[in-house]
Amino acid sequence: MSATVAFTTLGCRLNQADTQALQRVLERRGFRTVPLEALPDVVVVNTCTVTARAELSDKRAIRRAARLSRDGRVVVIGCWAQTSPAEVAALGGVDLVVGNADKARLPDLLFELTHGRGPRIEVSDIAGARVEPLLPPARSERARAFVKVQDGCQHRCAFCVVPRARGASRSVEPAAVEAHVGALVEAGHAEVVLTGIDLGHYGADLVPRTSPAALLARLVTIPGLRWLRLSSLLPAYFTEELLEVVTGSPVIAPHLHVPLQSGSDRVLRAMRRPYTAAMYRGLVERLAAAIPRLGLGADVIAGFPGETGEDFAETLALVEALPFSYLHVFPYSPRAGTEAAGRPGRVDAATAAERGRRLREVAADKNRRFRGTMLGRVEDVLVLEARDRTTGDLVGLTGNYIEVTFPGPDGLRRRLARVRVTAIEAAATRGRLEKA
Repeated sequence: MSATVAFTTLGCRLNQADTQALQRVLERRGFRTVPLEALPDVVVVNTCTVTARAELSDKRAIRRAARLSRDGRVVVIGCWAQTSPAEVAALGGVDLVVGNADKARLPDLLFELTHGRGPRIEVSDIAGARVEPLLPPARSERARAFVKVQDGCQHRCAFCVVPRARGASRSVEPAAVEAHVGALVEAGHAEVVLTGIDLGHYGADLVPRTSPAALLARLVTIPGLRWLRLSSLLPAYFTEELLEVVTGSPVIAPHLHVPLQSGSDRVLRAMRRPYTAAMYRGLVERLAAAIPRLGLGADVIAGFPGETGEDFAETLALVEALPFSYLHVFPYSPRAGTEAAGRPGRVDAATAAERGRRLREVAADKNRRFRGTMLGRVEDVLVLEARDRTTGDLVGLTGNYIEVTFPGPDGLRRRLARVRVTAIEAAATRGRLEKA
């Protein structure tokens, strides 16, 4: 009987792509993937370290894995494993810690773990990491396929620990990406999500050099691909060529995530962000004018060291002025080894929390208004694999990144459907099936 494995994934879409790839690798080596509740032989926890809150979530997930793993075999991988391996290993129930540079060795390490080799740490220097090859897709229960086309980051933002966790930017060859996305579509995936830590830097390390715009121009021609969705892109990466393909192809999902972090130029400079508030505003206004009903998201940090009330007021004013459909708001979290961790002018926790609350309040209002524009409309949705936990209804994801719940049969899962939006609630969007 084959050994069973379950995965718990925290953090970004890149982590989700990594987990999907590792699942395929392990299944090729004889493991059988099961839910965590099935008491697997091994649990792999893929961690995040972007904030202190993320690490708390990591710890909770690891404790739960230790409770539910049949033989207590818990493997911790990902960014927190890379940056703080000793701290991770010291947690109760952790048998193996594997860094981002060592994930490709996971099948062999798991074989050793299940055959009696004791607990240990396998974390190499991230500077030696290479981009993993894209494996042929296997049958998946997931509606959306995540494809990692780039890893690592060339920026050194003052608050960010990610370069220590992920290393330098490195890209997958465009021909390999095109072949992989084509295979995913043939396997039944109507939506493919391109992921990367610094996706806009894609191709700069390759010979010959290429770009995100050139890659997208290849991918949008793949027959049968309904939506190609992009993960986060910094404003500075939106060249004229990229804008042309993003605004001109119906295959590019009408949803973009463009990190902001602050609306104050003074704070942006202190953060070492490569853009100004005016540059950001101009880009967003251009995108919103070119893409009807664009779903637009951003990250914002509240309480960065030295942020004054005036700085925050500038951020709040910019957020209120722009057509966001959602925000990810984070109170500043000091990360060891980053420039910002040693900066003076720390904003007290209560002030940072209040600023975060005000931003989230504005974001919630914008989200309700954005969803309100969909009332009565018929939308194409990709029906996700899991039903809504509260209602038991199906959940469909629109191109502009709104989840719509609606009654329907299991046979619609992982397929495209047509749904009319019938109600907008504070935290939910309801609909009814029009045509499968």
